[in-house]
Amino acid sequence: MNPLLQHLVEITGHRDHARLEISVISALHQLGNVQEVRALEVVTIGEETHVRPKAWISDGALQSIEDPQHAEIPRLPLMAYPALAACIAEKSAGREERSAGGEHELWLPVWLQEKVVACLEIRNDRPFAQDTLNVIHGIFHVYRNYQSLLDYSERDALTGLFNRKTFDAEFSRPGQSPAVSGTGAQTDEDSPRHWLAVVDIDHFKQVNDRFGHLYGDEVLILMANLLRASFRAQDRIFRFGGEEFVILLRSATLATARQIFNRFRQAVEHHVFPQVGRVTVSVGFVSTHEGSAVEILGHADQALYYAKEHGRNQVCHYDELIGSGRLKKQTQAHDEVELF
Repeated sequence: MNPLLQHLVEITGHRDHARLEISVISALHQLGNVQEVRALEVVTIGEETHVRPKAWISDGALQSIEDPQHAEIPRLPLMAYPALAACIAEKSAGREERSAGGEHELWLPVWLQEKVVACLEIRNDRPFAQDTLNVIHGIFHVYRNYQSLLDYSERDALTGLFNRKTFDAEFSRPGQSPAVSGTGAQTDEDSPRHWLAVVDIDHFKQVNDRFGHLYGDEVLILMANLLRASFRAQDRIFRFGGEEFVILLRSATLATARQIFNRFRQAVEHHVFPQVGRVTVSVGFVSTHEGSAVEILGHADQALYYAKEHGRNQVCHYDELIGSGRLKKQTQAHDEVELF
């Protein structure tokens, strides 16, 4: 098969953004004969736009922020990327320029609904030949169009978070639910595990009733921004509908998971929501090491309802509630909900 066609088949064969981006930068590196390619994530939180690498090629090897060793790469303000900032300000489809170090740079932002959500950064030590530019732009257009299709099917239209349809696939990804070892290492509080949390906005019906659904939607959008700012690239955030969100937190000890969820809760508590003012959330969380997705969701739900029935604006751990006798095991709370 023609190498270009082979790469296009691979690019369009993926069903998640991380693998899509890795396929795209691999194709650009091989077919475009360029030195460096990076796929950048562009996120707007409040009125601030931040950027960080999502996938790149370093020393000939593919790297991704999905790898735990790169998980702490920080988001930087957009102005740390002046060429990309210029593209956005000009609403440009791309920008080619020479860096201060003499490299030739090509910036290709991905526009979705008049907003940049990603960008390809391509560098070379010599000018881009026209044939090379034709290949690069062809691959980029396939990437942009396919990413748009993925977003349409996987993302919640209001908040841009993953929707409920994508939860099953993300939960079942290899490494998401580590098996319990014979020594019980996965249940050791000091061992990193994966966690699932259900988040509910307290008294959200009152927000809609008092201020109207437009302000209610604004609260949901701002809540999604706070969620993005509070969790890492390898974590996954979903809007399950209404005011309920679900978080898959990967590879953290119990103490770290509790700290992360509380940090998010406090960020919400201290955030000033326009017109509405103060908003709080309740959170129930549980380890994903044992049980089906529905069972684990049910346990997190039970912890959430305990939090809401005992004061709200708090984070509750299911196993801790069970162990202390404050909560009794029940059938999963999500039984009546069509999840998948």
